[in-house]
Amino acid sequence: MNSLMFILPALVVALIAVPLVSVARGVKTGKQAKNRVIGNLCMFFGVCLCAFIFPLSAFAAEGGAVAATIMGTSAQGMGFLAAALVTGLAAIGAGIAVAAAAPAAIGAVSEDPKSFGKAIIFVVLGEGIAIYGLLISILIINKL
Repeated sequence: MNSLMFILPALVVALIAVPLVSVARGVKTGKQAKNRVIGNLCMFFGVCLCAFIFPLSAFAAEGGAVAATIMGTSAQGMGFLAAALVTGLAAIGAGIAVAAAAPAAIGAVSEDPKSFGKAIIFVVLGEGIAIYGLLISILIINKL
């Protein structure tokens, strides 16, 4: 049973990483890249669904009280998953916001150097999204 507790997480990580193998080798078209990303997201949410349906705390119950304290409860696991999703999604949103605002700010400053203060505010507002996501994930982890 102890070897299963080490092999199972490695198998889960391998299943999540399988769609990315072809991406690492190089993708020819945008449609193929889109299919790989969709496959990776489906695999990720499938693994999350399996973790919700078959929690690993059942394996810990057979191992005794020490394993149960190491594994934690499924509520703690869902809390850590929520914190990870908050941070990840906030960082993706901030990246999208900065990707749109930074080139426009650079263009505005190159035409009129006096507009630097106004332009930098819009870029910083995009970065604030990631900071808020990190703050919320810290608050979630502190509640666990």
